[in-house]
Amino acid sequence: RLVLFGPPGAGKGTQAQLLTDCYHLAHVSSGDIFRHNLRQGTPLGLRAKEYMDRGELVPDEVVIDIMLDKILSIPSEDGFILDGFPRNTWQAEQLESALTAGSRAVDRVLHIDVAEEELARRLGGRGELYQRDDDRPEAVQKRINVYREETTPVLAFYRDRGLLVDIPGQEAVDGVFKHIVEAL
Repeated sequence: RLVLFGPPGAGKGTQAQLLTDCYHLAHVSSGDIFRHNLRQGTPLGLRAKEYMDRGELVPDEVVIDIMLDKILSIPSEDGFILDGFPRNTWQAEQLESALTAGSRAVDRVLHIDVAEEELARRLGGRGELYQRDDDRPEAVQKRINVYREETTPVLAFYRDRGLLVDIPGQEAVDGVFKHIVEAL
């Protein structure tokens, strides 16, 4: 049971897919879970939509309900990778409590660490095929800053529990994956 952290442009999605394929784990992406619940019009999705329609952030309590609904549906003997969750210390505490209640725990927290200059290069150089509105230099820097502000306390939470492993993310995909496998 893994939690995967990394700033925008660190290659989390790529590494999550490699881990999923290699270890046959369920990839639980917060973005995918939200989109699924919204598309399907589930009760949880409708709760989130109420806030989104008002232009508000979805409150932690709703985020927790949506994510735990998925995570706790995974058989306890199966592994998973959490991608994009938890986003703050309160969510991490709630996840820990829910998993502990089910006699489970997070085994490892992987933080793909990439220097800001490299992130800016990667995000700014995606090319026209992958260009996004938030790939402009000022938007890239804002995304990196928000990530750092949000996740620094969460990383400390997991570091204090002896679960955090910093993975050097500057290398090519295969090199980063090799570091992750060694950490596991």
